[in-house]
Amino acid sequence: MIFEYAPAPESRSVVTLRESYGLFIDGEFAPAASGENLTSLNPADETKLAQVAVAGPEDVERAVAAARRAQETVWGRMSGAERGKYLFRIARIVQERSRELAVLESLDNGKPIKETRDVDLPLVAAHFFYYAGWADKLAHAGLGPDPKPLGVAAQVIPWNFPLLMLAWKIAPALATGNTVVLKPAETTPLTALVFAEICQEADLPPGVVNILTGAGDTGRALVEHPGVDKVAFTGSTEVGRQIARSVAGTDKRLTLELGGKGANIVYEDAAIDQAVEGIVSGIFFNQGHVCCAGSRLLVQESVADEVLTRLKERVARLRLGDPLDKNTDIGAINSAAQLERIRELTEAGEAEGAQRWSPACDIPESGYWFAPTIFTGVSQAHRVAREEIFGPVLSVLTFRTPDEAVVKANNTPYGLSAGVWTEKGSRMLWTAERLRAGVVWSNTFNKFDPTSPFGGYKESGYGREGGRHGLEAYVG
Repeated sequence: MIFEYAPAPESRSVVTLRESYGLFIDGEFAPAASGENLTSLNPADETKLAQVAVAGPEDVERAVAAARRAQETVWGRMSGAERGKYLFRIARIVQERSRELAVLESLDNGKPIKETRDVDLPLVAAHFFYYAGWADKLAHAGLGPDPKPLGVAAQVIPWNFPLLMLAWKIAPALATGNTVVLKPAETTPLTALVFAEICQEADLPPGVVNILTGAGDTGRALVEHPGVDKVAFTGSTEVGRQIARSVAGTDKRLTLELGGKGANIVYEDAAIDQAVEGIVSGIFFNQGHVCCAGSRLLVQESVADEVLTRLKERVARLRLGDPLDKNTDIGAINSAAQLERIRELTEAGEAEGAQRWSPACDIPESGYWFAPTIFTGVSQAHRVAREEIFGPVLSVLTFRTPDEAVVKANNTPYGLSAGVWTEKGSRMLWTAERLRAGVVWSNTFNKFDPTSPFGGYKESGYGREGGRHGLEAYVG
């Protein structure tokens, strides 16, 4: 017997949104020079959440000037121990407001509350705590006896993990004595704006953190500003290429964390039930809106039928629906544009001859939704096996030998992540050594820790975030 879940909604009352938000420059909220605004929507029902200002070139100029002034007169001169105190304070406030921030992230992004509550927010606080600890120990980080900050960092983050990507960028930059001008994604700006309030609450000196909301033109004006010393970008490979071209020939330092098409390799000796849980986590966590998602399943032929049978049984039990329901596994797709991209690529998969399967599930009438989908009969030539879909879509390929698994796993322009499922430690190490991926998980997937570096090869970008390695990008 399968029991139906009763809804377990998280209350929205913990979130108090303003009608409109200005730009956060030099410690204060201010309207954009142009007076232009955009509307942030709830992707689960397409209702309006708040209006946010759109920063133009004049606003970028003000923010960079404020960051430069703060870096040269206050933040860059402050001892590491003092900077660390501010980071510790921010981390504690994030923890205190974690329920509010988790609900707001689910409202603005569409991801399930159990993910924002149990994954995103604990990791956000952990990153600030971790880098607070590094602030007075930089001489012992292996970066030289007296590492110096670069100056002003321009940081552009995506919509899939809005607050976590903010923490990945801001925490190491501040720990090393840099100041920041950050642009959140146009569809998910709200937790960044509440983070600006947290900076005020923590009495962070004005200008150390500046938040500029807007779309692509805002990000372009920021990364191309001559007063910026460092550019950090997480997002699509296409935009990453544009940014790399724009900073070429300048003195700006650049790190890019771009797309992925991660392989999840299941050997015949793997613990099948454990592997199935890892496959589900690897591709359906955050609706597949994960750059390191395990979107290509490579399963050994001898166990392929068993793995697929158990996988479909497991996926059929995933619950799609209200992101604020604590029982929800699959939330809303972040935007209409992203939903259209997912639909286009899945239709291409069918047109090219792959077999498409989704469980029976009720799709809400409003909002942006896509049922979890598995493609079998996939070849390496299919678009669903080559292109990043960035949605809850899994492509299944098979292999016979470990050598074939490695060749197929590496047959991609990306190189961000991979997973390996086997009971043999020697096979795990043999495979990991040969995979051209920045992160290789063993008998798990999507495990993150602030002490561990993250980043990719090839078209997945360059540079590392997290760990001691994450400090290197912000010192000269």
